Amino acid sequence: MQNGSLILGIESSCDETAAAVVRAGSELLSNVVASQMQMHAVYGGVVPELASREHLRNIVPVVREAIARANITMDALDAIAVTEGPGLAGALLVGITYAKSLGFALGKPLIAVNHLEGHIHAVLLEMRQQHQTAFAGEKILALVVSGGHTHLYLASEQNGAWTYRNIGRTLDDAAGEAFDKVAKLLGLGYPGGPWIDALAQHGDASAVPFRMAQIKPKAHRAEADTANRHLDFSFSGIKTAVLRHVETHAMREGIATRREVLSQLTEPTLADILPLCDAETLNLIASFQRAVVDYLLRGTFAAAEAYGAKAIVVSGGVAANRELRARFTAEAAKRNLPVAFPSLALATDNAAMIAAAAWPKLQSQTFATDALQATAQLRLG
Repeated sequence: MQNGSLILGIESSCDETAAAVVRAGSELLSNVVASQMQMHAVYGGVVPELASREHLRNIVPVVREAIARANITMDALDAIAVTEGPGLAGALLVGITYAKSLGFALGKPLIAVNHLEGHIHAVLLEMRQQHQTAFAGEKILALVVSGGHTHLYLASEQNGAWTYRNIGRTLDDAAGEAFDKVAKLLGLGYPGGPWIDALAQHGDASAVPFRMAQIKPKAHRAEADTANRHLDFSFSGIKTAVLRHVETHAMREGIATRREVLSQLTEPTLADILPLCDAETLNLIASFQRAVVDYLLRGTFAAAEAYGAKAIVVSGGVAANRELRARFTAEAAKRNLPVAFPSLALATDNAAMIAAAAWPKLQSQTFATDALQATAQLRLG
């Protein structure tokens, strides 16, 4: 396969319709994302049926725009890569159906990509762009942390092929989902992660002493995997703790007022929200964020030490959080352990990461068949 190979990536696992063109897994030629965020914000979360409908509307123009920005023709493509899961079944099906049809029409091979693998390759893509070695031959620890996922993977590359082993995961909500639900509880907008991040800068993170309950082994873990149970995560406890704090500190009235005011604004800004939050609310937000970041940091670095990882990769939407980046960077420096994050543009769902993850599969000619279907609960490793 030529080093100049061009891959069109297509991503439609949740509420972003995305397409990108990447050359040889290292050169990003275009990256187009049509977000549905504003539409779903009205409902306080993603509505699957609406997401599928919007993907149907957006998929053709988004792909055309990605091809145009890359300044190529469809015929110049060497392969088409698409997310097969995990994600919303209906949303995934839109991307897969389009990718299969386009591949058939152009006579190009189809490559199926796991969304979680894509997030890891978002970091590797940018490292290659900066002419850095992407941990070739080394064991790395990847934390994929987003609205739908909180997973720890041991990843390694041998002869161009990547392998993954899942050593930890959330037992209930993902970290990003916890951010969104706490933000909703406090009368903030959707998605909640960016608002929590912005408002936490104005509060005292030591004001509310949250404690993450110890994780108990769950029956769904295979017996052969019991040694990894201490690396699992759970975020249901801290959500309950926030709710109790709200109830015991009579914060309901302020939340109702904040929710009502913000409902009248189409695109609220920090300047709109900050005056609606008293010191107690800001302290609660800052303390919640500190507790979640602490929890992720402890689990990740414990896993890195236990498995002798040579580097850490943090990816997914929550990887955009400023406190998480700062704390992970500082801890990694103390341990003399490299840590890498995606740029903000590639932290959230995008198609560049799908095209990048497809590059090793193109080299090994690992192609999908016509039987490819959406797999909503697809696992990695």
